[in-house]
Amino acid sequence: MDGEVRHLVGLLLGTEDDWPRAFEHLVAGLGPVTDRTGRRHTFATERLTIEPFSLRSKPRTDLVIDRLAYWYYHPREWLKKVALMDDVYLLNSPFTFQAMEKHAAYCAMMRLGLKVPETVLVPYKNPVDHDKYAYTAQRYNQSFDLDVIAGGIGYPLFMKPYDGGGWRGVSKVNDADELHRAYNSSGEMLMHLQASVDYDVFARALSIGAETMVMRFDPAAPMHARYRVEHDFLQAGAGSEAVAISRIVNAFFRWEFNSCEMLVRGGDVFPIDYANACPDISITSLHYYFPWAIKTLLKWTVYCLATGRQPGLDTDTRSYFEISDNGDLDYGQKLAGYLRLADAHFAVDDYREFCAAQLADIDQRVLDWVLGPQFDQLIVDTVTATYPEHEHERFIAHLRGLTGLWVTHETTRTSG
Repeated sequence: MDGEVRHLVGLLLGTEDDWPRAFEHLVAGLGPVTDRTGRRHTFATERLTIEPFSLRSKPRTDLVIDRLAYWYYHPREWLKKVALMDDVYLLNSPFTFQAMEKHAAYCAMMRLGLKVPETVLVPYKNPVDHDKYAYTAQRYNQSFDLDVIAGGIGYPLFMKPYDGGGWRGVSKVNDADELHRAYNSSGEMLMHLQASVDYDVFARALSIGAETMVMRFDPAAPMHARYRVEHDFLQAGAGSEAVAISRIVNAFFRWEFNSCEMLVRGGDVFPIDYANACPDISITSLHYYFPWAIKTLLKWTVYCLATGRQPGLDTDTRSYFEISDNGDLDYGQKLAGYLRLADAHFAVDDYREFCAAQLADIDQRVLDWVLGPQFDQLIVDTVTATYPEHEHERFIAHLRGLTGLWVTHETTRTSG
């Protein structure tokens, strides 16, 4: 087929510079990619600016990787416009991320039968700033006993905002005194009370398109030490379930760049946080896993554009609910049914075939990049911008060591 298709990938960014530089470098060096029909596709990136826009203006970008819309509403509305009017491909749907905050995500996954801990939504501590609130509250708000609710859940428990926010307002509550201190300080945040789970492993799964990396996670550690480099830390069944849950959540909500936190006890997997519109992919925290994340983001971007994958604005909740409401199916059978839907949504087999045929050299390209001077300069620049001067040497060595370990493992994997 004649002709070459040029694709522009828009990056909608905030304070980040490490992963965008890495992504831009890999895209710039990618060269043409040939699709199954023989047509060549080329790719470029552009960091998008925020400015007034006409609702009828035509965007230059074919796909946007968004890191702002979960908190910055002007670019969020631009994303909705280009999705609805121009068929721009968005890795995460701004519609479901706005409508399906953590509260709605809990509700949906509870209906699917996932093992979400017991969760109760309690009213605001402080009155809502609205002129109709006083009358409405006086007439319709029922009094409640916070101690009774907490007692029914059991201590310790967690109090956290219904809409999430990167650990904003999260408190571990061990007794009634801590319960009231946390609630009194919640102010105008709408809060969940959620049961704690005794667990063996805290796992965090980063999903990008059709791929998922499940990592051992320590939320109490400093950011640079939260992701632990461990392999086979889950039983085989629990590991497969963690991957399945992450893919199911993302397919259900039409999210393609998201992280899912799970507590694992024996063979049971309890998802506790899985609506993360802006998952952490900084090199300072992902370290060893950073090359995989950037490579996978590149592969999924190229796949979507080169194959003409259409963005999924419509959700298909009924197909999932038909499985969840079938009383003849047990948990494992339901999970398998959801996974079939999710695999079809992400075209998992087609994606793998495309990468094997059209991106056959991508592993070696990324390995060469991590071994090269540009990657090392990225480490130095990121550490210099992130940490105080007296910690530069320590963290440069830290990141060089962990990414060097990835090089060793990746070299073994690709040569085997």
